[in-house]
Amino acid sequence: MMATRAPSGHEVGYSGSRSRFEAQREKLTTYFDSTARKAWIDLTSDAKVSGIRATVRAGRDSMREVLLGWLPHDLRRTRVLDAGCGTGALSVLAARRGAEVVAVDVAGGLVAIAKERQPSFLGHGRIQWRVGDMLDPALGRFDHVVAMDSLIHYRPEDIVSTIVALAERCDRSIVFTHAPATPMLRAMHTAGLLFPRSDRAPAIVPVAEPHLARLLREALPDWTVTRRSRIGRGFYISNALELVRN
Repeated sequence: MMATRAPSGHEVGYSGSRSRFEAQREKLTTYFDSTARKAWIDLTSDAKVSGIRATVRAGRDSMREVLLGWLPHDLRRTRVLDAGCGTGALSVLAARRGAEVVAVDVAGGLVAIAKERQPSFLGHGRIQWRVGDMLDPALGRFDHVVAMDSLIHYRPEDIVSTIVALAERCDRSIVFTHAPATPMLRAMHTAGLLFPRSDRAPAIVPVAEPHLARLLREALPDWTVTRRSRIGRGFYISNALELVRN
């Protein structure tokens, strides 16, 4: 659910970016298409889950509302990229507002679930489900890009490289999340708790927002960070940023 390749043409100043992205992409594809597939089916449904996973579900629901709230209410005649769409909840809600949504994820198993769950009626909207790379130029141009929890496994420099590549094909706004460098997340990262061995999940990387915002300003002078929001629900802690083209 959370992967992309390294953006070619944007590695200057980001040594090793391409190899790190490629390595993470492989880990994430394997994880979400095998080990975590059943867990994500349950997590993104109404199935009963453990207390910890219930807090993650509630946090994700709240974050989805935040990101959708930053998009125009009327999305007719707009193209939206759901970058790392997972099982498709955000894509469906955007399509119901009238958007033409391209929903892409490297995990084919999750995209298959998303297709099965798609309602038969979406009003004026529609969804194109894709398995592959969110940075694929063949996906076309977009008015808005949403990347919810798709970049939480990457270093700040790699996040910026990805956002820069997405910005080249986006005309209005990019909204995305990252794992904030809170004391709790830093402690969990140091202790290895963000890299559970039993699930073999790739590690979540806490990123300091001021540092990330500075890198974004330097890399994207024609874009401005306009809004921020943090959601903390038990074991779900995520920070959202909105970038708008000047």
